Amino acid sequence: MPLIKSKYKPLFPFKNGHFSTIYSAKLRPSPPLIQQRERLQLPDADFIDIDWSFAENPSQKIAILLHGLEGNAQRTYMKGQARILNENGWDVAAVNFRGCSGETNLSYQSYNAGKTDDLEAVVNFILKKDKYSEIGLIGFSLGGNLLLKYLGERETFPKEIKKAVAISTPLSLKGSLESLNEFSNWVYRNSFLINLRKKYKIKMKDFPEKMTASDYKKIKSLLEFDNLYTAPAHGFKDAFDYYEKNSSLQFLPNIKIPVYILNAENDSFLSSECYPTELVSKMKNLHLEIPKSGGHVGFHQTNKLYYSEKRTMEFLKE
Repeated sequence: MPLIKSKYKPLFPFKNGHFSTIYSAKLRPSPPLIQQRERLQLPDADFIDIDWSFAENPSQKIAILLHGLEGNAQRTYMKGQARILNENGWDVAAVNFRGCSGETNLSYQSYNAGKTDDLEAVVNFILKKDKYSEIGLIGFSLGGNLLLKYLGERETFPKEIKKAVAISTPLSLKGSLESLNEFSNWVYRNSFLINLRKKYKIKMKDFPEKMTASDYKKIKSLLEFDNLYTAPAHGFKDAFDYYEKNSSLQFLPNIKIPVYILNAENDSFLSSECYPTELVSKMKNLHLEIPKSGGHVGFHQTNKLYYSEKRTMEFLKE
């Protein structure tokens, strides 16, 4: 499929990637949305909290929303996307990954960019309600990588899953780590690290045999966090083994349903591998749009409606 020629032309300040990233994450007014929380008990006795919002009339269409690293279902990008979906007749299940709903999860493991068994559990949980005939998967950043891996690593998945959207997605986890390690990204890098260190310290009390104060002191970078926690907690040799096995780029050729990927050219979180133009040009079902602006999940159009939200809705309707 040829690349989609982007029509995104933001106002002057939003042409700057850092401005659009920070404004959208910290300054955009929270979109009004009524959510109802439901807890999904997982097979390993842990849990995931799902925040539901509903269309005005009963719907057979459901969108599953997946947030980014250290996000949750209350982030403005999640609520903004949920709101426009609801207005267009879709119910929404906004997923809070393990440990991201405001309550520490119960198991030693938590979430990561490739933990597709948890997404599978969510999909099966929704299908058991016997209410929905159409499922759309929508992921932001880490959540985008997760859904692309889910779709590409399986020979089969439920027929109800019709389309998927991945926004600001790090298709190469190692490449994106290297991008985040650049000096210009120190604000984002430190913000992630502060949150992850806090969670490690809290979880350390429940798993003292696996998580120690000495290791906690060593966590001074995202790479060290992945080496000391993410990798061992989820069965990988080290951080680079985790990045290699879970980067979604390698799974794209196997995806069988229509997928729309929206990655801004000035997204400072992304590396060159996150713009697979040659691969996409050979595939009928992959749609890739690369606007010059947008930053990381920062496709501002108006505070009420972001370009990414509008394009997602258009793609689902096509």
